[in-house]
Amino acid sequence: MPCSDDDRYVSGTAENSSGGASPPGGPALLAIYDDALPAVYGYLIRRTRDKGLAEDLTSETFLAAMDHARGTDPHDPSIPWLIGIARHKLADHWRRMQRTPIPVEEVPDGPADDQWDVHLDRMLAEYTLLRLSDIHRAVLTLRYVDDCTVAQCAELLDRTVTATEALLTRAKRAFRASYPSDPATSAAKGGRR
Repeated sequence: MPCSDDDRYVSGTAENSSGGASPPGGPALLAIYDDALPAVYGYLIRRTRDKGLAEDLTSETFLAAMDHARGTDPHDPSIPWLIGIARHKLADHWRRMQRTPIPVEEVPDGPADDQWDVHLDRMLAEYTLLRLSDIHRAVLTLRYVDDCTVAQCAELLDRTVTATEALLTRAKRAFRASYPSDPATSAAKGGRR
């Protein structure tokens, strides 16, 4: 069964239809694919924060690179060149999203529906927890996120209840010390700093 032009270009081993060697960009692109894929995907996931979208844009990037490699003036592929293509694919996506109207529900009237402060507090708490030691993070997460009793925390951490209460006290103290606060905000709330 004869191979199509696409099969010959992807394999990088067959000759092209003009009888010469395969296009210079195709095999070179395949040679850097394993190194370039994490770089391109990483670039896109950091900017989109959406795994599915980053995967789609990564695919589009490599398809565009292969189309260019098959062209009459192929570029010698490199990771920075592929990142440039990814940047253009991301910009194209953002432009499409700006043109596509997204249905919006009615805007809430009062600040009671505003979840920004809750979201911001959650982000700050997660950031602070990541700065704590593993054992402090574990006891605080078990007690306040998973809503375990002190006795349950003690059992899960293989400690006595008294030792867990002391650990919880130290963990709360470390959390308060690590929690970022604005001096103006803390003074307005009656805090000291």
